[in-house]
Amino acid sequence: MARRAGAPEVSAGSMADIAFLLLIFFLVTTTIETDAGLDRMLPPWEPPTEDPPIIKQKNIFTVNINRNGQLLVEDEIIEIKDLREKAIAFLDNGGAPSGSPEYCNYCQGSRDATSSDNPTKAIISLKNDRETQYSTYITVQNELVGAYNELRNREAMRLFKKNFVDMEAEYLNPETSDEVKEELKEKVKRIQELFPQKLSEAETSSN
Repeated sequence: MARRAGAPEVSAGSMADIAFLLLIFFLVTTTIETDAGLDRMLPPWEPPTEDPPIIKQKNIFTVNINRNGQLLVEDEIIEIKDLREKAIAFLDNGGAPSGSPEYCNYCQGSRDATSSDNPTKAIISLKNDRETQYSTYITVQNELVGAYNELRNREAMRLFKKNFVDMEAEYLNPETSDEVKEELKEKVKRIQELFPQKLSEAETSSN
């Protein structure tokens, strides 16, 4: 009786090549999502002072975000699209009386005596709920930072005929020469001093 022939062998020599090609295919075609984040530069550390400065309530612009993504700004419910305009009006108000040390000669706001005295005194206080969506939080942050940038751009164009955001980006670019950086440093610093970004985040609410 003839012996039964064995099962034919399968060549596995090319399996490594196939696996390598599949790996390359998935690396090329897969989209990797990146999380949105906030670009923040922490202020330099300073020793605590015995007497903290007194902040007038009118120099604080309060923004509250609830769990549903609704905004309560200065005790008024508004849409996110209107936040930047209101923040600009607050920062650029210049409500200090003429002749006082806090008078702002470059402000173009309504000079309402019940609102902020000077951009250097103005503080934006942001508070959000623990269940606030991250996307809403980022959008609100972007609108507030956008308010500062619009005002800084205005002053940069007035003083230096150049956009502030572009100047800052060029200054922070590692490929920018030292000579150009030194020139930009003073300009960027001057604009930042006119409208310092004072964005305070209050303790998150659990309600």
